[in-house]
Amino acid sequence: MIKRVLAAVQLWFSPRRAQAEGTTPDYRFSLANERTFLAWLRTALALVAGGIAVDQFLTELGRAMRTGIALALLAGGALCAVRAVNHWVRCERAMRRGEDLPVGRFPALLAVGTAVAAVVLVVSVVLGGGGR
Repeated sequence: MIKRVLAAVQLWFSPRRAQAEGTTPDYRFSLANERTFLAWLRTALALVAGGIAVDQFLTELGRAMRTGIALALLAGGALCAVRAVNHWVRCERAMRRGEDLPVGRFPALLAVGTAVAAVVLVVSVVLGGGGR
């Protein structure tokens, strides 16, 4: 398991290893893969910004609630950034090998996690935040 993870992480930093596999796909597919990667990074940055905003600006919420929501958003941003690079490499390799593109549950988990954080935040604001 650890060897597999380390091998995957090594591919993140040596794209030439991924390029050495299979045949070069149509550049439009590689560029689309890169645009998807950048969209995931924008999502990660938005989650990080949201976490910082919750911590800095929602001072009416109780400290524990504010910290919990901020940490959930920040962790979601970090996971999203890691997932972005991993998915980019996996898609690039699959295209080069002529395989189906990889699928995963992360988009659904991210959406549900973000929705839960939003609902908790809405409930906290509506109920007055529980004081400082």
